[in-house]
Amino acid sequence: MASSPSSSVPLPLSPTSTATPNPNSHSSLTIPPPKKPQNLTIRARLSKLCQEGQPHLARQLFDTLPRPTTVLWNTIIIGFICNNFPHEGLLVYAQMKKSAPQTKCDSYTYSSTLKACADTRNLKLGRALHCHILRCISNPSRIVYNSLLNMYAACSHSHGGLDYSKYDLVRKVFDTMPKRNVVAWNTLVSWYVKTERYEQAVMEFVRMMRMRVKPSAVSFVNVFPALSGLGYYNHAIALYGLLIKNGGEFVNDLFVVSSGIFMFAELGCLDLARKMFDLCLEKNTEIWNTMIGGYVQNNFPNEAIDLFLRATLSEEAVLDEVSFLSAVTAVSQLQQLKLAQEIHAYVIKKLRVVPLYIQNAVIAMYSRCGSVDISFSIFHGMPERDVVSWNTMVSAFVHNGLDDEALMLVYEMQKQKVTIDSVTVTALLSAASNLRNPNVGKQTHAYLIRNGIEFEGMYSYLIDMYAKSGLVSTLRILVEKSCSHDRDLATWNSMIAGYTQNGLIEEAFMLLRLMMKQKVEPNAVTLASILPACNPMGNIDLGKQLHGFSIRHLLDQNVFVGTALIDMYSKSGAISYAENVFQETTMKNSVTYTTMILGYGQHGMGEKALSLFYSMQGSGIKPDAITFVAVLSACSYAGLVEEGLRIFELMTTKEYDIQPSTAHYGCVADLLGRAGRVVEAYDFVRGLGEEGNVLEIWGSLLGACRIHEQFELGKVVAEKLLELGKANDMTGYHVLLSNMYAEEGEWSHVDKLRKQMREKGLWKETGCSWIEISSSVNCFVSKDQKHHQCDEIYDMLGQLAMEMKDAGYQISDGITNSN
Repeated sequence: MASSPSSSVPLPLSPTSTATPNPNSHSSLTIPPPKKPQNLTIRARLSKLCQEGQPHLARQLFDTLPRPTTVLWNTIIIGFICNNFPHEGLLVYAQMKKSAPQTKCDSYTYSSTLKACADTRNLKLGRALHCHILRCISNPSRIVYNSLLNMYAACSHSHGGLDYSKYDLVRKVFDTMPKRNVVAWNTLVSWYVKTERYEQAVMEFVRMMRMRVKPSAVSFVNVFPALSGLGYYNHAIALYGLLIKNGGEFVNDLFVVSSGIFMFAELGCLDLARKMFDLCLEKNTEIWNTMIGGYVQNNFPNEAIDLFLRATLSEEAVLDEVSFLSAVTAVSQLQQLKLAQEIHAYVIKKLRVVPLYIQNAVIAMYSRCGSVDISFSIFHGMPERDVVSWNTMVSAFVHNGLDDEALMLVYEMQKQKVTIDSVTVTALLSAASNLRNPNVGKQTHAYLIRNGIEFEGMYSYLIDMYAKSGLVSTLRILVEKSCSHDRDLATWNSMIAGYTQNGLIEEAFMLLRLMMKQKVEPNAVTLASILPACNPMGNIDLGKQLHGFSIRHLLDQNVFVGTALIDMYSKSGAISYAENVFQETTMKNSVTYTTMILGYGQHGMGEKALSLFYSMQGSGIKPDAITFVAVLSACSYAGLVEEGLRIFELMTTKEYDIQPSTAHYGCVADLLGRAGRVVEAYDFVRGLGEEGNVLEIWGSLLGACRIHEQFELGKVVAEKLLELGKANDMTGYHVLLSNMYAEEGEWSHVDKLRKQMREKGLWKETGCSWIEISSSVNCFVSKDQKHHQCDEIYDMLGQLAMEMKDAGYQISDGITNSN
């Protein structure tokens, strides 16, 4: 943020200095003209010593004087204060009151001593000095009043915890002033901004203008943060117009320009910020930094880098550490490795010693660019590290999927006695969530409790960790413990997402209703978390209601909400609704396209899925590995074998450079198997070697063998499955193989398989499906006899089976058998 000019700028301590107050300072420490010619020489010597930074030597000379005058006392007091020895200045004032009671204090004595109280944040002494003033001066000067305002503003704010609406000493002093100049008004506005009472700050500025007090440069510097804090865009533009009206002196004031750029950047008005920047004739480093930082703050990294490069070529800009930090942050946002290396080299070249905080930012930059190995090499080579260095590296590992390495680094932190703080804990909980490792999560939670660590958003991280680890009972305890009235929106969202992820659908919707009942308005994350809960319930009407809510609250164009709506409609069978949402969503990413392609695939619309896939590049969105899984699945469902094989070959080309994973191999095996090319699928899987030794791939082959009656090959595949599988993973494959033997009439093998399943404690979970009719959910399981309309349902099923046979479809013999 732009820094304002000093609130107290002392004039030179010289024999010729005058007592003219500076209208742009809160309390000017000045020396009045000498009243007696005989004191001129000694005062000049005292002033010269103070200006040379030797106030203690001036004090020794002062102590030799038998009866120093008020002016000489003032010279020593101000000399100490101007050399950053405010405590010594206060001691001199105390000695003056004690040893020279006949020497009267004047306005300059009190003004300078009040400045010392402000510098030391000594409210008690400041109030005592205020009492001295009231007793000794019947009509305090404007300088004294301004110094009182400055002292109370500095001291009261440092104490904190005060109820300023009842206990506002700054306001009381201001209201007692008979006359107020621009310095008094500036101090009051600045005081309201410091205490975050932005509306009062703006009101007092407006009141000052109505009283025809001409604003100074400091007036604008003080009120700018109030407008950005309130988000008053129109007021900011009006104030900028007033600034221009006051002339070039204000438009080119470096403090005003820097503060104005920061204000517009905070408001997101980068065009106006840039206009202020361009209109300024002479720019210092701070102005360049503020403009570059504004671009970074508003996520315009390209513009930030362009301006940084322009600054490197400018004679008026001397780049400093803040400049380099902004550039490194901008590259982090761009995630361009080559540019990161160039900026890193430039930083090393220009800075003899790279500060620790810039090294930490460089670690984060390489991490964001996907080069966590370079991040770690920089971290490993650092001669000195702070807790931010460790946290940055731990977070870098987590964000790049190296969760085990993150845990090992935290263990090293503990060995080296580095304090684990809330940032470390946040990274640990994220790692535990990613690993689905409840032990790490529980240990981290226990550490939080033992050390009494609490931080904003803690409950949301804990809930997310327990939800992803599948610890539903602990999740419920956490939800119950977190007081519903104290929950922030992030915590509500984590609870809803946790319940949805663990299939606790009714609880998720109950939480949503409770949340809205307590006047907490759902945001885009809430909707993206609750929309997947509509699918297991088979309740498209509920999904439509949530869709309507998103439109009314202008959330439907959010990329995450749009993607969740497409997924919900696709899985609910309303593919046309999903298409409409996709077309109306202006903000799309690769996940949005992938979800729509998956929807087309699930509905057998392979041609549309392929068309959408090929259109992605025209939209400037590059398909990722998951997109290829989606389009390969779509080809498999639609029987587009040759197209699917071409897509598989395409992903490894230079254009995409995606290494196939187990999911891609499984899709190709399923693609060939579904199309009846079972032997070809078997050869493909065998050709993969160790990469193909995955249960899901061989399980897909076994299903293809059964569908296309390749029983002999199916036995070979089944043996491979039994060789690969663990007992708890094999239930479905045992049942599938048993069905194959039954269809071939090999009942001895069927009995043997079922006996093995009983001995191993394997059992197939009964499948369940449901449909909502007239707001009532009807559930069904295989061979269900419990539904109250069971007889009618089986009669209808029999009629449908007959119609299907007449249409030429082959129907399983037991499809209409309820026994």
